[in-house]
Amino acid sequence: MEAIVYTSNTGATARFARMLGEELRLPVYQLKRAQTDLADGAEIIYLGWLMAGQVKGYKQAAKRFRVAALAAVGMGPAGEQIEEVREANRLRAEMPVFTLQGGFAPDKLKFPYNIMMAVAKGALKKQIGKGGDTEEVRDMLELVEKGGDRVSREQLQPLLDWYGEHYPA
Repeated sequence: MEAIVYTSNTGATARFARMLGEELRLPVYQLKRAQTDLADGAEIIYLGWLMAGQVKGYKQAAKRFRVAALAAVGMGPAGEQIEEVREANRLRAEMPVFTLQGGFAPDKLKFPYNIMMAVAKGALKKQIGKGGDTEEVRDMLELVEKGGDRVSREQLQPLLDWYGEHYPA
């Protein structure tokens, strides 16, 4: 394994990437920098932020590097949406996929994503009104309305365990 490569929108994915790099003692690169600093075919772990199931930057990273594992950072709970991510990004069955809950920073959101989040907020409120009032939905609504940070080292444990099994020290 040569590096951790990431694409971040509001900073949560970058923080996860740096945390992972520290844990694994691997260099960490933003995708644009990796494209100039890493050799074609370098083996990497890629982290990208989720939008409508798509992992931002993954296609570009996969064209240039050998992506050994993929971590998708979104607003949903860690460990969920794995099959949706796999399908939306057309990942091969053997690709290890991890999902991490990053949070939401409305003040850092760029147009047109703020419009998309307003639509998501309305959908969450409607879901609650139709009997879908769960702790998970309430947490998502709170993130959308107020912002919040869920980045934690504990969420990386499944990825760290996978790495330890496949790349023993």
